[in-house]
Amino acid sequence: MKDWENFVTACMACQRCELHKTRKNVVIGRGVPKRVPLLFVGEGPGEQEDIQGEAFVGRAGKLLDLLLEALSFDPDHYYIANIVKCRPPNNRVPTDAEMEACLPWLRYQVKAIKPSILVCLGSTAARAIIDKEARITKLRGLWIEREGNLSIMPTYHPSAVLRDIHKRQDFYLDMKKVKERLDEIVHKGEGEH
Repeated sequence: MKDWENFVTACMACQRCELHKTRKNVVIGRGVPKRVPLLFVGEGPGEQEDIQGEAFVGRAGKLLDLLLEALSFDPDHYYIANIVKCRPPNNRVPTDAEMEACLPWLRYQVKAIKPSILVCLGSTAARAIIDKEARITKLRGLWIEREGNLSIMPTYHPSAVLRDIHKRQDFYLDMKKVKERLDEIVHKGEGEH
C-alpha cells in the first residue's frame, strides 16, 4: 500500500503537461485501490470530478453507477480511472501530448490493480489503450485479447449515451457482456483477491 501512497503523492505534484495549471484537483480514480478483476478507463475528469477529486461523479458517472447497480456489479470488483488525471479546460478532448504525459500514471494503476478486464469508456480511452486509429463505432462490444490474460472491451462513454439516446441499448448490451465475463472470472476464483 505504501507504493500506492507514493504514486498518489507523485500524481498530486505532477506538472508533466499544461493541464496542471488549470486543475482544482488531480483525479486519481474511484474505488478501493487494490487488486480487482475489472478496470474502467474513461477520458478525463469533468467539472464535478475536478471539484470533488473523484472519477465519474458527474452526470455521466451517475449513469454509469445506475447501470452497474442494475447489472449487479459488486463495487469490490472494479476500479474506475481516466486516461488523464487533470480536467482539460471546458471538458475538451485531451491532446495527444497530454495523454502521453499522463499514460505512465495509468500504466502504474493497471500494474497495481492487475485487472483481468479493462473497459475503455469512449473513443479517447480506446485510442490511448488499443490503437491510435481505433474507432469506437467499429470496435465497441468486441473483446480484444492482450498478453497477460487481459480482455479489453471498448464501449461508449456514458456522456455519449446521455447525448444520444440511440446508444443506450448498445451500451447496456456491452456492459452485460462485461458482467458475464466478470462473473466467469470471479466464479473461477481469479477475481477474488
